[in-house]
Amino acid sequence: MLLVADSGSTKTDWMISGELITAQGINPVTMVDEDITARIPVFPGISVSEVFFYGAGCVEPFSQRVRQALAQVFPQATIHVESDLLGAAHALFGHQPGIACILGTGSNTCLYDGKSITDNIPPLGYILGDEGSGAVLGKLFLNKLFKRELPDSLSQDLFQWSQLTYAEIIDKVYRQPAANRFLASLSPFIHEHLDEPAISILVYEHFNAFVRKNVLKYQRPDLCVSFVGSIAEHYRDVLSNTLQANDLQLGEILSRPIERLWTYHQGK
Repeated sequence: MLLVADSGSTKTDWMISGELITAQGINPVTMVDEDITARIPVFPGISVSEVFFYGAGCVEPFSQRVRQALAQVFPQATIHVESDLLGAAHALFGHQPGIACILGTGSNTCLYDGKSITDNIPPLGYILGDEGSGAVLGKLFLNKLFKRELPDSLSQDLFQWSQLTYAEIIDKVYRQPAANRFLASLSPFIHEHLDEPAISILVYEHFNAFVRKNVLKYQRPDLCVSFVGSIAEHYRDVLSNTLQANDLQLGEILSRPIERLWTYHQGK
């Protein structure tokens, strides 16, 4: 039986026999081996013969840790572990070339030739890079908000919406774990206020920086640019306008790639 998984740091989508199961996320860069194994679901009464796992942080040497954990849970199966970026490319383009992008809590892009990734501008994480991501969008928003570059009323709106004080927000960013996820969690609030001109400018500048620093570097305006991830889904119109302004073609946007990955491997 075939098992396919698409994993981020927050959640993992598993598909077996066409059925979808969502569980906790797996990232071998930030997790210990025991936690990785504990987050792999078991399927009683089902003999898994092959596993295709696409995950955040699944590049060598970290992917080996996921491979070993999967082998413990499914000892009879052939195990394949690849990056979530290759998974995005397979889901978006199948066997056709294109520029595949992930826009979620983090961001990433690649040039895909229909078989493999041929080029990748390093995302660098939300401190040094990750343009286009939810984490960086949240970071830029808080900076402008507390530096008084946005209307004063937005501060009170944010405190009421989040049920957090200024001190608690700073604590979540600098003292609590998973600051990137907290920053990305502000995206719905930002989206709700897109009609505020200062917010609209911030968001458009954010995605234009993503296109300029990442997508345009591939120098392939002939290829479609397609996306997976919740940030891409929520800011679909902004992305479309930004790509058009840079003479690029928008392909499609998938909120979750797991069903396409299932179909891709069934077809193979």
